[in-house]
Amino acid sequence: MISKRAQNVSPSQTMKVSGRAKELAREGKSIISLSAGEPDFKTPAHICNAAIDAITEGFHGYTMNTGMPELREAISEKLKRENRIDIPPSQIVLSNGAKQSVGFTLLATIDKGDEVIIPAPYWVSYPEMVKLAEGDPVIVNTQFSNNYKLTAEQLEEALTDKTKAIILCSPSNPTGSCYTRNELKELASVLDEYPDVIILSDEIYEYIVFEGEHVSILNAAPHLKDRTVVINGFSKGFAMTGWRLGYMAGPKPIADAVAKIQSQETSAPSSISQKAGLAAYTGTMKPVEDMKAAFKKRRDYIVQALQAIEGVECFTPSGAFYVFPDVHVFLGKSTPDGNVIETTTDLAIYLLEEFGVATVPGDAFGEPSGLRLSYAASMDDLEEAMVRISKGLSSLS
Repeated sequence: MISKRAQNVSPSQTMKVSGRAKELAREGKSIISLSAGEPDFKTPAHICNAAIDAITEGFHGYTMNTGMPELREAISEKLKRENRIDIPPSQIVLSNGAKQSVGFTLLATIDKGDEVIIPAPYWVSYPEMVKLAEGDPVIVNTQFSNNYKLTAEQLEEALTDKTKAIILCSPSNPTGSCYTRNELKELASVLDEYPDVIILSDEIYEYIVFEGEHVSILNAAPHLKDRTVVINGFSKGFAMTGWRLGYMAGPKPIADAVAKIQSQETSAPSSISQKAGLAAYTGTMKPVEDMKAAFKKRRDYIVQALQAIEGVECFTPSGAFYVFPDVHVFLGKSTPDGNVIETTTDLAIYLLEEFGVATVPGDAFGEPSGLRLSYAASMDDLEEAMVRISKGLSSLS
């Protein structure tokens, strides 16, 4: 009854953990969730007001399949103004979230047997999306010592005549690492030798960069424009996760193919969300800056607290709102009840069930030595979570 395609896809581990945490909370247990990948801030007022105005003025019909022309023009202007990337509105497709933009771009470009290079740790959905497109994910394990960033040498080794695409995410989910301009130039120099390889550059966390400015691969290597798709959206930088609004911007043949798939699958995103997105890109950025300042304060705290726990290694991430500490020394240890912690999944379940802290195991991201902790939570919650995590890890022997 169920298709092989559906059977071949694994459910999202992040959704699974956050779902279990909500179940325990409903049962009355004190749960601090550091698992969800969404800001804990309200959507800025001017964005909400734009949506309210759209509703009261009756702007609730279908828009063009690719999105409102005004919003695609605003995105094009934003890319030019903030990112120094020139992509016309006709090569931008709005979607129901950046996740859909990634998925439809893969469906538009990947054929059965095509290889897609994915550096690990990776966002949980990348390999599964490649599988849905009938492609073959090629996982390249990066190193903690390099803040889990892909090197030119690793990329060169992974490329084959079957490689169709590579997915880069900077700032990274789950590690918070950001590629520097020089690092991206080095990757680009390798890709220069493989002119048919498409680059998917996921830049959804671009507004949450703590040191310097966000750098796109198209800033480091503008000549790759004809085969690079920039994926972005409004969920992280503007605290608009539930508004479901993202976009792809890239070469016209790919944009046209994505638009064709979208016309048959979902059509355009919500007209109300699009009006909100227009306000986000044309209004004040002060709420975004305030949110980033709060995230930086939390980052500094949680990194220091993790580094103070014996056995935990944690580098300071440059962006996003995650830390990804190495906890491999706790694998193989036993709980007070005598259960052996064999994997980070076991460790995450132990911390959730016994100490009321929800994290996401590194196993879900292709890195079995780590845990992802989101610091999109209040300082009070973070402080209590660190006390509980410290107790939980010290209880293992």
